[in-house]
This record gives sequence, structure tokens and C-alpha cells, in this order.
Amino acid sequence: MPLLAATNNKGKLSEILSLLEGLSLKIVTPETLGLSLAVAETGNTYEANAALKARAFAHASGLVSLADDSGLEVDVLHGLPGVRSARFSPLHNATDADRRAYLLDFLKAHPRPWTAHFHCTVGIATPQEQIYFAHGDCPGEIIPTERGTNGFGYDSIFLFPDTGLTMAELSTGEKNLLSHRARAIKAAIPILLEILHEHPI
Repeated sequence: MPLLAATNNKGKLSEILSLLEGLSLKIVTPETLGLSLAVAETGNTYEANAALKARAFAHASGLVSLADDSGLEVDVLHGLPGVRSARFSPLHNATDADRRAYLLDFLKAHPRPWTAHFHCTVGIATPQEQIYFAHGDCPGEIIPTERGTNGFGYDSIFLFPDTGLTMAELSTGEKNLLSHRARAIKAAIPILLEILHEHPI
């Protein structure tokens, strides 16, 4: 059975496909299925939102579906923007740039360093309505100047102090070792292999 990478976000989709590239899985996307599905992220937790998306896509496609919900948690803001990271800006139809600018404006009143971490929860849903979860985190800090183009969301202002690079300055290979999504997907792989009865190449 194919696995549906259940997201309409092109940045997320690219990362998920890259992270699963070394497995003997047939992976399909909503676009290749001609599936247009918008799922409201009404949950109060990452698990709730990941489950909403994964279950909706599994129900619509009849396939095992992998979705994720992720967020940026800034310590001085007591975990904001958190589960509402994609909806943090008050602007209607806000862009990633709008969200970054809004966050940085929030942080101006606080001294640096602005320590933070990214969190990702992966939800895997079956057509039989089973749901499984895997999680990943990566620590870093927010910086006031955007750097790098290999990313989306808050990547260009999220610095890894050990490397001196932002998430958006990392190569795809480096990101696949360090990112919260990489860690969550890697934790999800044994679950996927068991569900789909596949084995690593």
C-alpha cells in the first residue's frame, strides 16, 4: 500500500519526501492523487492537529497517511507561538515573512538571547482509523536578522548556536540530521515499516 504524504505545504512536502527517500515505500502526494483537502487545525495540541490532518487524508484517500504539526516555542514568550505558529500573525492571509516580522516585534522588549526550540509531532493514520504518533525537537535561538533561503516558516531567524547557521542556511543534508521534522520522521519510520510491511533498502 502506498503512503500518502498528507500535506499541501510544499516546504513540508519536500522535507518529508527527502527524509523518506531511503525507504522502499511508494509515496504519493495529494497532488498526484488529485486530492484537494483543506483541514482546519482546530486542536489545542500538536497531536490533536496532526491527528486531524492524518485522519482526514486517510479517510479521503483510503491510504495510510502521514501528517505533521509543528511549531516554534520561544522561552521568554512562555512557549509562544507554539501550536499556533502558522496562525500567529493577526493579519488575514499572513505570509511567512509577516509571521517572522510579528514575532520579532514581540521580542523587541526582551533581552537576547531569545532561546527557543522547534517541535514536530507526526501523526500516522490508517484507513481503519488507527492513529500513531512520533515526536521531535531541536533547540536553538531566535535572531533579529533573517539569514538563508533554504527553508520556510521561521527557519531564517532560527539559529543553531553550535553551527552558527540558521535553519535556512543549512543544506538539505544538514537539515535532515538536525531539524525537528527530521527527528520526528526518523522516530516514525519503524511505525511506518510495521504498518506497511516494508523494510529499509
